[in-house]
Amino acid sequence: MSPEPAAGPDRAVGAPAVEVRGLHVSLDRTPILTGVDLTVAAGEWVTVIGPNGAGKSTLLRAVGGLLPAPGAISLFGTPSAALRRRDRARVVATVAQSPVVPPGMSVLDYVLLGRTPYIPPLGRESAADVTAVHDVLDRLDLTGFHRRELATLSGGERQRVFLARALAQGATLLLLDEPTSALDIGHQQEVLELVDQLRREHGLTVLATMHDLSLAGEYADRMVLLADGRVVAVGTPHEVLTEHLLATHYRASVRVVPGAHGPLVVPVRPR
Repeated sequence: MSPEPAAGPDRAVGAPAVEVRGLHVSLDRTPILTGVDLTVAAGEWVTVIGPNGAGKSTLLRAVGGLLPAPGAISLFGTPSAALRRRDRARVVATVAQSPVVPPGMSVLDYVLLGRTPYIPPLGRESAADVTAVHDVLDRLDLTGFHRRELATLSGGERQRVFLARALAQGATLLLLDEPTSALDIGHQQEVLELVDQLRREHGLTVLATMHDLSLAGEYADRMVLLADGRVVAVGTPHEVLTEHLLATHYRASVRVVPGAHGPLVVPVRPR
């Protein structure tokens, strides 16, 4: 895979990929996030968990520059607010829960949208852009799909296409909002294995949100538990996925048992 590396901001040596300090976000005057601190090291996979309404997606949107957060967020040592939109898109790529896809759009045309940060205003994609996209399609086993309409693909295939568009941006920070939602368990594992393989091979940094706690614990280096817009726990999967924390903040009856790649969370019927 050979999309050009992000030009973006000058990266401070040793700076974390993401640094969030005292983040406050309100929507329609309703506080969503309050005093959130978060650090993601370059090359790390951090997954944010929490009950519905905890503010997980809002946090990813703020990190991705889709919500105003002046002074609270830095990307690779550069304040996010100081980045032009085009420069930010070369550094961070977001895969939303339900990306908007224009009707009739082909896989190739959709993934080409990822090259937008490199195309001059009123310009067209270059041969290098097309080559970069074909490299990504090949890497994700999508070469045979390039003329297909997205609407004709299965859920797992579409998720790979959404990931391909993000990779075509050449960004090294991936924000994945519920990347396995609406997928069966086989496709969930396929997508997460692919993300982890790409992370290791290309030095990507991953900040994700997930609802499936067992899957989240198997892939994340660290986890962040959000509740009511605040960070209530940060640590390894073994430190965050505890019966006490999950009972307290999810109001759920669970058992946490050891697994080969991380703790497994098993719902049990309340007594």
